[in-house]
Amino acid sequence: MVASTRTFGLLYLCFAFCANELFAQKTPYDVFPPAAPPYFRVRYEPSEKPGELVYGANYTIWIPPSVKMLRGVVVHQHGCGEGSCKSGLTGAFDLHWQALAKRHDCALLSPAYEQPDKADCQMWCDPRNGSDAAFRKCLVDLGAKSGHPELATVPWVLWGHSGGGHWAGGMVMLHSERIAAAWLRSGVPLLGEEPMRKGIKGHRFPDAALQVPIMCNLGTKEGVTEKGKNFAGVWPANEVFFNELRGKGGLIAVSIDPLSSHDCGNQRYLAIPWLDACLTARLPKKAGDPLIAMPTDKAWLAPVLGGEAAPADKYKDDAKKAAWLPNEAIAKAWMEYVKDTKVSDTSPPPAPTNVRLKGNTLTWDAEADLESGLAKFIIERDGEAIATLPEQGKNPFGRPLFQNLQYSDTPSQPLVPMQYVDAKADPVRKHVYRVIAVNTVGLKSNPASMEAQP
Repeated sequence: MVASTRTFGLLYLCFAFCANELFAQKTPYDVFPPAAPPYFRVRYEPSEKPGELVYGANYTIWIPPSVKMLRGVVVHQHGCGEGSCKSGLTGAFDLHWQALAKRHDCALLSPAYEQPDKADCQMWCDPRNGSDAAFRKCLVDLGAKSGHPELATVPWVLWGHSGGGHWAGGMVMLHSERIAAAWLRSGVPLLGEEPMRKGIKGHRFPDAALQVPIMCNLGTKEGVTEKGKNFAGVWPANEVFFNELRGKGGLIAVSIDPLSSHDCGNQRYLAIPWLDACLTARLPKKAGDPLIAMPTDKAWLAPVLGGEAAPADKYKDDAKKAAWLPNEAIAKAWMEYVKDTKVSDTSPPPAPTNVRLKGNTLTWDAEADLESGLAKFIIERDGEAIATLPEQGKNPFGRPLFQNLQYSDTPSQPLVPMQYVDAKADPVRKHVYRVIAVNTVGLKSNPASMEAQP
C-alpha cells in the first residue's frame, strides 16, 4: 500500500470509529427487549485469552416463524462507540429488515458488543481480534437454541455502519465464500498486510472477494463535498478501497447520500432493495448448496460520484472505474438515491393482521413493506379515522418511521407497541375497527378490520 493510502485509512479510522460516542444512548447494556421466540439471544463474557474477544458480546436473532429450513442470515452490525454498541440491542427487532430476511427464508441477527466509552473499537471491529470467532460461535449456539442447526453453515448477508462497515468488509476478506453480499455504510477495511499502527493492520485481499457484491455507501459530508471536517477521511478511504477492488473486476459500487454525514440517513431504501436483488440471485434453492455466482449479464454501470447509469454494454467511460450495479431496477433506484435519496415505490404495504380488542385496547400485528418500510398506522372506528400512530415518527436523519430510528439504523427503546387505547368508545355499541398500514412514501395498505361486541 502506498503512503497516501495509509494516511487516508488512518484519518478515516480516527474519525469514523469514534463517531458514535458523540451520540451515546443512555440505555445500559443490561436493558433488552424480551427475546422470547421467535427471538433468541446468547451472551458471551469478555475474555482475557490472547486472540479472543476482550469485550462482552450479545447476539440477538429473529427467526421467521414460518420458516422450516433457513437459507441464510442477514447481519445488521452497529458501529463503534458505546452509543452505537447499545443501539445494536434492538437491531433484530426492526420490522423493515425482518421483511428482507423473511422474503428469503433468512434469520436477522444483530450483535451488540459491550465496548466501554472511549475504549479501542479495533478490539472488535477488526474481526481477527476475536469477533470473527465469537460470531461463528453464536451461530452454532443460536442454531441449537432455536432448533435451526443449519445456522452454523448458511450464507451470510452483511450490513455494517462505520466500524461495522470495517468489520463487514473484513469478514468479506476472511470468508468470501460464505458471503452473499455486503453493504458498507461509512466504513471499509484497510487492505494490505503491512501494519498501520499498533492494533491496526490491513487485510490480505483474496481473489474470491471480487465475486462478492459490495456497496460502499457514505454521506456526502464525509469528505465528498465537505473536506477538512469530522469524517472527512471516510471518502478517501472508500475511494481507495473501491479502486482496489473495481480495478481488478470486483462487483463493487459506491452510492453517495447527498444529504447526510456519518448518520445512516435514508440508506435503507436503497440498501434493502439492493440486498434483495443480491439474495435473489445468489442464494441456492437447496440449503447446504454453495452460493450461486452473481450474474453479470444484466449489469449497469455508473459514475462513482453520481449521475446517469447505463447498461454495461453501452457505458462509454472506463468500466473499471465505474460503480457496478446488478440490474436495471437497482440502477434506477441508485440514480434516485444519489440525487435526493427519494427512492420511489409503487407497491402498498401488507395489510395488518390479527386485529383484536381487549377492553378498550386495540392491538394488531403487521409486517413492513420491503421497499419502503412502515411509517404509521391509521385507526378507524365505524368508518371514521380516530387516530394516527404515531402522529409523527422520530427520525432526525431521514424518513419518519413507526419504530423510530437511532443513529445506527436501529429502532429506539422501548420498542413501540402496535396498540391503541380507545378511551371514547361507547361500551354499549357494536363498533367496527379498521387498521391501515402506511409506508414511508405514503402508500396505504388494505384495511384489516374487526367487530367489537358490546
